[in-house]
Amino acid sequence: MTVQDTTTDTATGVDTATRSNTVILTDVAAHKVKGLLEQEGREDLQLRIAVQPGGCSGMRYQLFFDERQLDGDTVLDFSGVKVAVDRMSGPYLGGATIDFVDTIEKQGFTIDNPNAAGSCACGDSFH
Repeated sequence: MTVQDTTTDTATGVDTATRSNTVILTDVAAHKVKGLLEQEGREDLQLRIAVQPGGCSGMRYQLFFDERQLDGDTVLDFSGVKVAVDRMSGPYLGGATIDFVDTIEKQGFTIDNPNAAGSCACGDSFH
């Protein structure tokens, strides 16, 4: 068994050992997801992030609400928001941060993924 030194990332409040192995949902994104779920009246749903083949760079992100529990899912809780990652997508998403931006130029969820070697101009696919 390996013991890892852990420190806490002050921006996310998550220990760095956990951050490198899982997806992170920022407080801003968690708040937005909660609001969307309340609008839908479906607090039973979780946010699922997955990686699928496709896109101009080879892989594409999928971010959607899901009620299913798949075999091998990793489910994390961020301020009451459940985030599910399937076992096939997990290795591609370790350390990825999901945020929500609302500026004059852009509004929507963003994914900062340290595993992506590059991405296309649309920002929806990577390799």
